[in-house]
Amino acid sequence: MIMRAYEREREESTKRGKQKKNIAIVKDIADAVRMMWQFDKTVVITALLRALLEAALPFIGIYLSAYVLDGLQAGMEIGTLLRTTAAAVALALVMGVLKSYLKKVYSVHAYSCFMKFEMQLGRQTLALDYELLDNPSVNEIRTRIRNDHNWGSGFYSVIDFFSWSISSLFELSIAAGIMAPLFVQSNLFKEPSALFLLAGFLGIILFSTWFSAIKKQSAHRIMDEASKVRFHAEYFLSGQADYRQGKDIRTYKTQKLIESYLCKMDTLIGKWLRDFTAGEAQSGAVSGLALGILQTFAYLFVVFRAVSGALTIGLVLKYAATIYRFCTSLSSSCLALSEFSISVRRQQSMLEYRNVKDVLYKGSLPVEKRFFCEERDNDYEIVFCNVSFRYPGCEQYALRNFSFRFRTGQRLAVVGMNGSGKTTFIKLLCRLYDPDEGEILLNGINIKKYDYEEYQSIFSVVFQDFKIFAFSAAENVAASMHYDEKKVDTCLIRAGFGERLASLPEGSRTYLYHHFDKNGVEISGGEAQKIALARALYKDAPFIILDEPTAALDPIAEFDVYSRFNEIIENKTAVYISHRLSSCRFCDDIAVFDKGRLVQRGRHEELVADKNGKYYELWQAQARYYDEKSAAEG
Repeated sequence: MIMRAYEREREESTKRGKQKKNIAIVKDIADAVRMMWQFDKTVVITALLRALLEAALPFIGIYLSAYVLDGLQAGMEIGTLLRTTAAAVALALVMGVLKSYLKKVYSVHAYSCFMKFEMQLGRQTLALDYELLDNPSVNEIRTRIRNDHNWGSGFYSVIDFFSWSISSLFELSIAAGIMAPLFVQSNLFKEPSALFLLAGFLGIILFSTWFSAIKKQSAHRIMDEASKVRFHAEYFLSGQADYRQGKDIRTYKTQKLIESYLCKMDTLIGKWLRDFTAGEAQSGAVSGLALGILQTFAYLFVVFRAVSGALTIGLVLKYAATIYRFCTSLSSSCLALSEFSISVRRQQSMLEYRNVKDVLYKGSLPVEKRFFCEERDNDYEIVFCNVSFRYPGCEQYALRNFSFRFRTGQRLAVVGMNGSGKTTFIKLLCRLYDPDEGEILLNGINIKKYDYEEYQSIFSVVFQDFKIFAFSAAENVAASMHYDEKKVDTCLIRAGFGERLASLPEGSRTYLYHHFDKNGVEISGGEAQKIALARALYKDAPFIILDEPTAALDPIAEFDVYSRFNEIIENKTAVYISHRLSSCRFCDDIAVFDKGRLVQRGRHEELVADKNGKYYELWQAQARYYDEKSAAEG
């Protein structure tokens, strides 16, 4: 009894799971159609009208042929037949022209709909809180998006399969409507044996549809496996990689590594081709057999009705042709709906990403614009109160019980070994992340309560991994298409880019790199750093932060950059991040970080005098390195 109850519960659970899955598929399809309507209503309207015309057009010829044959058999006047024929041909011509017109309109709007979808996803990425871009769960969604789109054309395939599905269903419905009188007039539905036969036919059709869907899903699962490797191969072979990687590929003979991915891909593709071919052949055979049986019995039924005198020659032709259209549209509908549902399900990762919500609280308090007051007193105070933070997915804290206070107008150096929490301190200060514990105050108010964009506007940051875009030099500096060209040039010159600026063919309007302009120029790493520094100057924010953007330079060059930059920022607050202590000796306040904590703070002379402190340890280690290097070079 217990086992039977358990089995019943399991069957009911399975049934509920299938019902939920079916409901989910219907909801997914509804969401996809709603999204198409949202992006471009014309694509839905033209798809429906075009599908209706495509479905109805073949039946004009069927009806006309039946009408002419019956008319000739009945001795109808030739003039009447010709007028009817002319009207039908004219109608078909108008419908054909309208269908072709709608096809062109549809193709343009389908691409527009696809591009709007893609652009919205791009805007979603740009608008998301930075913290989410580093979140494992969000990155998992982005990985699924990549895999889902590796086989197919993304949202564009949803639009195409929608049109195909609607057209096939319209044709199926029209054919069924034409065939209905044939079975109703013959009282077929009153015969138990006939009903049993029809039920058998329906079972065959459903089985073939289910079998084809199973094989199709199996093939798509294999494609999903292959797509994980395909991404690595196409990353290099389809031009997705940055062309500058070509130097490393050739220097380190990375072709063999890439070839290994291609070999893995080739193996998976071979497996997919075998399984896909076998699956398609099996589903095609089952589907063809089912439709063949249905078509054969339908034709035999028409023949028997004709022999018994119940059908004219025209009706025989009409029903025979309609049966053929019904069978082909039934097969097409099953395939189209299967592909449409799979394509829609592949968009769920995109929809999920589209619905990701920001996590940072956005306040509404305005930030006091003291920097823009007539006195330009820069009177801000920032306080970290017992702040702890760890990155998403990490167990170890990047900062732990961290407290810190500093006022504007200072030259603050933050030093420490790699991984000591220096960059994390800057990310929290700029509200790229919020602390897990504790709070950060600006002038005594939690920074969460300030308007987010206003708060970020008071910081100019040059990160270690700064990015120079393939726009013009001026657009890179101003971070906008609209800029003060004189101010841009001034900032570039102050940042040390003046000599190269004079050599650019179009000055600051010259495009960098060759991505968007064949006349674009290449810049060195040092020149890119100067443009990044100019960008920080152009923003004219009260806080300027250099987060080791010169880490690739030698210590002397870094010290030169920091010292020169210190001279041109006037009365702004400057925060210099470095793991090289010699670069920040000119600062009047030095904070020493170690393992996510503030361990020392003071001037260089004070810190180096404490022989038990972390600063002295780092200073001695680095000084010894420079002495040994100088001796070796001497």
